[in-house]
Amino acid sequence: MANTPGAKKAVRKIARRTEVNTARRSRVRTFLRKFDEAVASGDAGAAKAAFVEAQSELMRAVSKGVVHKNTGSRKVSRLAAQLKKLSAA
Repeated sequence: MANTPGAKKAVRKIARRTEVNTARRSRVRTFLRKFDEAVASGDAGAAKAAFVEAQSELMRAVSKGVVHKNTGSRKVSRLAAQLKKLSAA
């Protein structure tokens, strides 16, 4: 258990950051799910709109440190590939 005042404050800060990061991660997953649903429906227009929002949200998570830069880039790349495949079909 944290004994010093500094350690107690650190525990409080970690709890706050964990809550914020969890919310951000959940928000990213929501946008990814919306993109997946748009792709599954076969609507290229809706998928394009969902892709733009998902990409924006992923990069925001990267800038906030919730997701690693390479992870964000990899996910965006895979989303773009799915969108390209859908548009070509």
